[in-house]
Amino acid sequence: MRLGLVTYQLAKDWDLDTIIANCRETGWEAVELRTEHAHAVEPELDKAGRERVRSKFEGTGVRLLSFGSTCEYHSPDPDEVRRHIERTKAFVELAADVGAIGVKVRPNGLATAKGVPEEVTLKQIGESLRECGEAAQEKGVEIWLEVHGKETSEPHRIRTIMEHCDHPAVGVTWNCNLADIKNGSIKESYDLLGPWVRVFHIQELWKSEYPWMELFETALSRGFNGYALAEIPASAEPIRLMHYYKALFESMVKLASRS
Repeated sequence: MRLGLVTYQLAKDWDLDTIIANCRETGWEAVELRTEHAHAVEPELDKAGRERVRSKFEGTGVRLLSFGSTCEYHSPDPDEVRRHIERTKAFVELAADVGAIGVKVRPNGLATAKGVPEEVTLKQIGESLRECGEAAQEKGVEIWLEVHGKETSEPHRIRTIMEHCDHPAVGVTWNCNLADIKNGSIKESYDLLGPWVRVFHIQELWKSEYPWMELFETALSRGFNGYALAEIPASAEPIRLMHYYKALFESMVKLASRS
């Protein structure tokens, strides 16, 4: 299990050169670039811009792993859903051009307040993901569904979505939500989603309300060997924070691997 960065909070105001330099200095190995942040790596980039992005990461030891889009497919408006599907496909093209392997998308709730049954929305999200997965597979990219949203962050709902999707190029981003915890443990939830987990978003490891050690032990025991991407608040001393976070993360993973 290797450590990377989600640029949603800590790095939202950094340009690409700063992101790469800070990750190299602190030994962080990968990055998921969030859309609409200062680094401005978006589907609107032209060919030359995409080549510049790819070249910036080459040979640095920092992997441009994925893009953190805000694409979602739960709306009862079919035109809105279509817009998000096409935007996802645009991120897939971008990922392929710059050498990334994943595009993170999300569910962001249900439409029951608008009279749409839950099962209809979950099926709609799954079928939308399948279309996106087909486009991603053609480009050698994957779609990663974040466990996200007020109602949709419940693992059993994510599982239903993934069963409707049923596409090998679509996986799950485990998001470390409190909704994962059932009877004091995350194992029940991990059993529901484990076959699809491609990457983790992890938060403040000192917060004891989430069972971090159990998560690492469970993931490692099931053969996970990918990236855990830290989604943590900004700091006035980012380099110092990143050094400390990496030391804590690696210590916890080492202990978990012995269990």
